[in-house]
Amino acid sequence: MNKMLSLRRFTLGAIVGAAVLVGAAHGGTSSATRAPKGALVAVRKTTLGSVLVDARGRTLYVFEKDRKGMSACETACVKFWPPIVSRTTPRAGKGVHTSMLGVTKRQDGRRQGTYAGHPLYTFVGDKNPGQTSGEGLTNFGAEWYVLAASGRTVQPSKPSSGGYGSGGGGW
Repeated sequence: MNKMLSLRRFTLGAIVGAAVLVGAAHGGTSSATRAPKGALVAVRKTTLGSVLVDARGRTLYVFEKDRKGMSACETACVKFWPPIVSRTTPRAGKGVHTSMLGVTKRQDGRRQGTYAGHPLYTFVGDKNPGQTSGEGLTNFGAEWYVLAASGRTVQPSKPSSGGYGSGGGGW
């Protein structure tokens, strides 16, 4: 019985060892050794219309306090509004204009994805893909808005009182 158990362990060890050697001979394919790709920016339909989202379908936001493509969201702010970190220019999903994608360097040295010059963030309050619960919030000194593929902010329509405007499209 002990010989049979030892033989199984030896066989399992040999299989695992061979797999490691084959992976090393072929340059490895684990995500730890792969060249990093840029973050994905895509478009998704939400209750606010079609907006930019990340690879997991989470809505992307812009911070009104950001200036000249530089993030003003640091320290405590990033705990609630995590930046879209991307070592290279983000990849464009369907409906996204590649020419509007870019990166900016954050104060902490990381590179943050941008769209139409605006640094991009997610919101921790959005628990499911396509949620837009951060829209219009005023946190950390300014408002937060979702962005359309046009590069303009998407704001919920406000009831009309006979005046002009639909409440959509900021910047």
